[in-house]
Amino acid sequence: MNILILGSGGREHSLAWAVKQNPKCDRLIVAPGNAGIAAIADCAEIDILDGDAVATFAEENAISFVIIGPEAPLATGVADRLRAAGLLVFGPSEAAARLEASKSFTKEICDAAKAPTAAYAHFTDADAARDYIRDQGAPIVVKADGLAAGKGVIVAMTESEALTAIDDMFDGSFGDAGAEVVIEEFMEGEEASFFVLCDGKTILPVGTAQDHKRAFDGDLGPNTGGMGAYSPAPVMSDEITQKALDEIIRPTMDEMARRGTPFQGVLFCGLMIQNGQPRLVEYNVRFGDPECQCLMMRLGGQILDLLQACAEQRLHEIKVNWADDHALTVVMAAKGYPGAYARRTVIEGLDSLPEDSFHMVFHAGTAAADGNIVANGGRVLNITARGASLAEAHEKAYAMAQNVNWPDGFYRSDIGWRAL
Repeated sequence: MNILILGSGGREHSLAWAVKQNPKCDRLIVAPGNAGIAAIADCAEIDILDGDAVATFAEENAISFVIIGPEAPLATGVADRLRAAGLLVFGPSEAAARLEASKSFTKEICDAAKAPTAAYAHFTDADAARDYIRDQGAPIVVKADGLAAGKGVIVAMTESEALTAIDDMFDGSFGDAGAEVVIEEFMEGEEASFFVLCDGKTILPVGTAQDHKRAFDGDLGPNTGGMGAYSPAPVMSDEITQKALDEIIRPTMDEMARRGTPFQGVLFCGLMIQNGQPRLVEYNVRFGDPECQCLMMRLGGQILDLLQACAEQRLHEIKVNWADDHALTVVMAAKGYPGAYARRTVIEGLDSLPEDSFHMVFHAGTAAADGNIVANGGRVLNITARGASLAEAHEKAYAMAQNVNWPDGFYRSDIGWRAL
């Protein structure tokens, strides 16, 4: 089959790498792709937020299956437009994508489903939000209601930090995403990411991971889109996994179906676990980045069968075949990220690194220029390795990272420290 993947980051590179291993994949196109993706697939320059343009491109290129990587096209209804054109699509409808596109909608669903999550309040007025923070005190969590590319969450340890976050959001620092805010109770515990496929009826768990949001070693510095991850997450015992399914995910999926907006795609459940009890931090309606890179390294070519079964509403027929292994990914970012950083700096040494089912450099923000690979974003490379143990995966990934020659980049040296 001819397959089209929408997106340009490390998540999409890892999806393309895994899908390509499946013999059912004839031609693979990624739009718009990046310099790393271009080495394994055709790249196409189309506007992935324009459902009509994507549908036309898919028809012209005899595409059988479209896999939507990032959240933005899902939130704008691209999956709906493609399904209306008769295409097989992996990714939820615009209505179901509100589970990520609106924090207040998610809270409303959790209330209806009685899913355990943080206590919260929703505000469209800055003064009322400030009053609430002064009344509640710190630590407290301030979230932009809409999509903010993974940066719209401020975990404020002081009242002044929280009030500054309110000022920033209502002053437009996060664009339209911050026009409304959700303020939440600060939850203590250990975070984990739990991924399930859902075809509107059947729920199939496809892996766990833990990521590192802070920019610097020791979980210090500003929040980022993620500086590294590892899979599986040790905290996700069988008992906690079952609790998350029974108390959070299944009631949410039932409530979405009851409302006439069944969820079809991957649901990324961010969980906070304390004393054996999981509570929902957030939902995302796509694979996490950089967690996806670890999952794809462990799943390999079977991911295409899983995504296709999900899109065809036959998850009940399929199961995941897990190897008893571990994967770890280290994000190399441009110096200055998540603040201001230089672009078009040259990266060397990538050609000397191994590329196989145990070692991969997934490109996130790269481009090709004058025969070189150059940085073209904040998070630039995802150096990923797999091993029989987490320690082995860690050793392999960092050995690769040390051989990348990029003076303008940086990475954390302690990915996986909790589990190790």
